[in-house]
Amino acid sequence: MDQIIVAIRSRHVLLHFGSEHRDSSDKKHRDKERLKLKDGSSDKQKDKHKEKKKEERADSSSFDLFGDMVQINNVLVPALCGAILVACVGMLVYILPSLCFFMPFRWEEERYTDGVKWKFLEHKGPVFAPPYDPLPSNVKFYYDGKHMKLSSTAEEVATFFAKMLDHEYTTKEVFRKNFYKDWRKEMTSEEKSKITDLNKCDFSEMSEYFKAQSEARKAMTKEDKQKIKEENERILQEYGFCIMDNHKERIANFRIEPPGLFRGRGDHPKMGMLKRRIRPEDIIVNCSKDSKHPKPPPGTKWKEVRHDNKVTWLVSWTENIQGSIKYIMLNPSSRIKGEKDWQKYETARRLKKCVERIRAQYRDDWKSKEMRIRQRAVALYFIDKLALRAGNEKEEGETADTVGCCSLRVEHLTLHQEMDGQEYVVEFDFLGKDSIRYYNKVPVEKRVFKNLQLFMEDKEPEDDLFDRLNTSILNKHLQELMDGLTAKVFRTYNASITLQQQLNEITNSEDNVPAKILSYNRANRAVAILCNHQRAPPKTFEKSMQNLQTKIDAKKEQLADAKRELKSAKADAKVRRDEKSKKAVESKKKAVQRIEEQLMKLEVQATDREENKQIALGTSKLNYLDPRISIAWCKKFGIPIEKIYNKTQREKFAWAIDMAEKDFQF
Repeated sequence: MDQIIVAIRSRHVLLHFGSEHRDSSDKKHRDKERLKLKDGSSDKQKDKHKEKKKEERADSSSFDLFGDMVQINNVLVPALCGAILVACVGMLVYILPSLCFFMPFRWEEERYTDGVKWKFLEHKGPVFAPPYDPLPSNVKFYYDGKHMKLSSTAEEVATFFAKMLDHEYTTKEVFRKNFYKDWRKEMTSEEKSKITDLNKCDFSEMSEYFKAQSEARKAMTKEDKQKIKEENERILQEYGFCIMDNHKERIANFRIEPPGLFRGRGDHPKMGMLKRRIRPEDIIVNCSKDSKHPKPPPGTKWKEVRHDNKVTWLVSWTENIQGSIKYIMLNPSSRIKGEKDWQKYETARRLKKCVERIRAQYRDDWKSKEMRIRQRAVALYFIDKLALRAGNEKEEGETADTVGCCSLRVEHLTLHQEMDGQEYVVEFDFLGKDSIRYYNKVPVEKRVFKNLQLFMEDKEPEDDLFDRLNTSILNKHLQELMDGLTAKVFRTYNASITLQQQLNEITNSEDNVPAKILSYNRANRAVAILCNHQRAPPKTFEKSMQNLQTKIDAKKEQLADAKRELKSAKADAKVRRDEKSKKAVESKKKAVQRIEEQLMKLEVQATDREENKQIALGTSKLNYLDPRISIAWCKKFGIPIEKIYNKTQREKFAWAIDMAEKDFQF
C-alpha cells in the first residue's frame, strides 16, 4: 500500500488537501468570532475596511475539488459544514489508492471483477503487409546456368532466400532442406519438374538487387525520409491506438508480420520453413458489441469478430510454423499491462518471504520414503537453484527436441563424484526453450547427488529422469506451497534477488558514471547467465571491436603527447616563474585528465562489449528483473535512467519510475 500511495503522490494526487482545508475552516471561524466582539464600532471607514477583509477571506477560502464539485464563498458557513467536508475529503484520500493503483490518475474508474478487463473496446484492426512487388525484368533467376522465369508466388518465396544469401543460415543443411521443401509447394507443376536441385539455383542477381535497394534507402534525401516518416505517423495515428473504457491507449504491434523464412533460435529443426502471408480470413478481431467494428480490406472478410471482455488482446491469428497463436496487444505502457507487470513482481516479492520455508521443506522431502516426493523435491531444487523452466510435454515429432526440468531424460545428465576439484558435480547438456543449448556443470548437495543416482538406476539414456513427475503435478504442488507460485515466479524471484545482491556488492559510489554502468551490466550479466540467456556473437562483432581498439590506441597516443606537453610546460614554469607559465601548466593538467577520462570510458566500453559477446542482457532486463531495483539504483548513485532504459523501456516501466525511491530493495 505504501508503494501505491507513493505512486499516486507522484501523479499529483493532493493527499495533503484535507489538512489545508481544515486550517482554512479554523481560520474562518476565528475571524467570525473576532467580528462579533467588535460589533460596537461606529467608524464607517473601519466597517468598510472590515467588509473588504471579509470578502478577501471568503475568496481565499474558496477551493475546487475534482472539477468544481464543492465551492465555499461565504465566510459565515457553519463550522460543522466545514468539518463534514474535511471528513469527506479524508475518506476520498483514503479510498483513492485502491481505485487508481499506480497508473496515470483515474479516480473515476471502477475496478472490474469476475475476470472482466474492459467494458468498451474500439480499434481499427491490423495493418497488413504490403502485397508482393514483382522483380524488374532485368533481375533474373538462373537454374543450372540458364535464365528461368518464375511464377509470381514462386518468385516471392525465392526472394526470401535471396535476401538471406550472405547469412550463415543459408549454409545450414536443415535450413536449405526446409526452404526447398516449402518452396516447391509454391511452384507450378512445370517449375517443379525443372527445379529439382537447390544447389543448381542461382539467386545472386536477386541478392545484388536487394543490396542495391538497401543502399538506396540509406542514401535517400532528407525530404524523402521525411515523407516516409509522415506516412508512418499517419498510419500510427489511424491504427496505433484504441479506445478502451473512454481512454485512448497505445497498441503495441498493430502491423502484421510480412511473409518470410522462419529462422528460429539455436539449431531449430524448423528453420528455413515458409512463414505464410497472413490474410484477413485468418484474423479474429476482438472488440465490444457497441463499438464501431474494424472493417476488413475491400473484397475480404474476417475469420471471426468476437466480443470477449475477459481477454486483453485486440486481434489474433494462428501462425503456420509451430501452430502457435499470435496476438496484437496493448502497448506495454498501457494501464492493463502496467498492472500485470507490477503484480508479477509483487508475487515474486511474496515468494521472498516464504522461500526459506519452501527450501527447508523440499530438503526434508529428499529423504521421503515415496519416490514421487523425492523426484518432485529434486526437480524443485533445480528450478530454484538453476532457474530451470518447468518444461511442457510435447507430442513426438511435433516440435524441436527441447526439454525443461520435468521432461529431462537420463541422457541429459552426467554425474561426477569429483570434477575440477569439486565433489558431487552434475553436468547438464540439453536443448532448452527456442533450441538454445543449456550446458552447465554444477556442484550439488550430497543427498541430491545420491537421489539422482537412484533415479537413473537401471534406466536407458532415452528414459525420463523424473518418471513419476510432470508439470501438472509440479504446478499443483507449487500452488499448495504459495498462492500464485509457478516455476516462472521462482525464475523471476531468483533473477531479481541476484541483481539486487550483485548491485549491492559491486557498485562503488566513488566510481564515475561509465564505471558504475559497467558494474550494472556485470550484475545484469550474472542474471543472464543464471537464466541461460545466450546469443550468437553479432556478425559485426570482430570489426566493431577492431574499430574500438583503434580508437583506444589513438587515445593512448593522444594521452602520451598530452603528458609530454605537460612535462615541458612544468619545466618551462620552473625557469620563468611567471603567472602565464603557471596557467599553461594548469591547462595542460586539465587536458591530461580529460583525455584519461576519455580513454577510461573507451576501455570500459571494450570490456563491456567483450563480456557481453555471447550473453543477451535484454531478455532478463525486460522480463525477469523488477525494474524498481534498477531505477532505485539509478536514483541512489546519480545515474540517468536513460543510461539503463531506452525510451520504449521507460514507457513500459513508467509505473516503476514513479513508484521506486532510492532506498527500494527487492
